[in-house]
Amino acid sequence: MKDNAPAKKILIVDDEPDILEFLQYNLKKEGYQVVTANDGRQAIGVAEREKPDLIILDIMMPELDGVETCRILRSRKEFMNTPVAFLTARDEDFSQIAALDVGGDDYITKPIKPRVLISRINALLRRASRLLDDDREAIEVHDLVIDKQKVLVFKGEQSIELPRKEFEILWLLASKPGRVFTREEIFDKIWGNDVIVGNRTIDVHIRKLRERIGEEYIKTMKGIGYKFEF
Repeated sequence: MKDNAPAKKILIVDDEPDILEFLQYNLKKEGYQVVTANDGRQAIGVAEREKPDLIILDIMMPELDGVETCRILRSRKEFMNTPVAFLTARDEDFSQIAALDVGGDDYITKPIKPRVLISRINALLRRASRLLDDDREAIEVHDLVIDKQKVLVFKGEQSIELPRKEFEILWLLASKPGRVFTREEIFDKIWGNDVIVGNRTIDVHIRKLRERIGEEYIKTMKGIGYKFEF
């Protein structure tokens, strides 16, 4: 973190006090501001009050689990693009998939190693500060305008808000119309090397994109990946 930059604020949500204390200690040691919550319902209130730069969510919590908490946060405009990292047990493969499907950016497996934790958090915040290495502020194809500065899509007179991951996928595909991007390329550029996601996750994001912008823009190349039609 830069010395003159304001400290980023991180919200940690876990129902286990020992884990909260452990994470809080290690993140504060790195210079982050830290706020905490003990469950999903409390987390929503704390997030609305504190406006964190990043949220760490345990998946297995009573009353309102991490996946549902993320779903609720992602439905609200102010948290559509806030990076979310999930804490998962090693045997929660299904939960990991569900977490990414509702808009999670990464998952960190327990037991948590401090150096891995800090590395993943730093990487998430770096990725959140930029969409892609592209100098263009907007891409225009036919009646579709993809505005990187506003993180908005305009289709004719209609403005369309997209969650960050969907926006990043759209920007990536539209940045090179006609080029086929394999699923592996999309995973690497959007989620990074540290996160392992399955085909279902990317397919869900593409399906949601098509629902929002129309079926005609993104073509499936069977067995390969996707391309943006122009």
